[in-house]
Amino acid sequence: MLTNFGIILLFFIIGFIFVGISIAAASLIRPHKPNPIKNATYECGEVALGSPWIRFNTRFYVIALVFLIFDVEIVLLFPWAVVFKGLGWYAFAAMLVFFFILTLGLVYDWGKGYLDWEKPNPIVPVLSDLIDGKK
Repeated sequence: MLTNFGIILLFFIIGFIFVGISIAAASLIRPHKPNPIKNATYECGEVALGSPWIRFNTRFYVIALVFLIFDVEIVLLFPWAVVFKGLGWYAFAAMLVFFFILTLGLVYDWGKGYLDWEKPNPIVPVLSDLIDGKK
């Protein structure tokens, strides 16, 4: 007789075996015809230039996080809108506060320039320029 933890362990073992058999069967069935075009890095149809190990601009992450925040807002808004009549004024006020906080975040991001796609390159001061009195 298995305990609850034994059943869970058995479930995981069967799952790993099923995944392993599926991957092995797929590797036997699929065609294997490599060529230089298939092995090239695909970047939106453009030929890759340079090394892929470069510093990635953090603005991409900021845009993705802002999108994620507004995506979560929509996920929370749909169920709220469906049952809006039965919730009353308290739920309406809570949603207004929620929107206000998200709007403040958007205004902050916009004001800091995080949503601007192209920013000017920062001017990095060089010690010799500071000593000579140049700007």
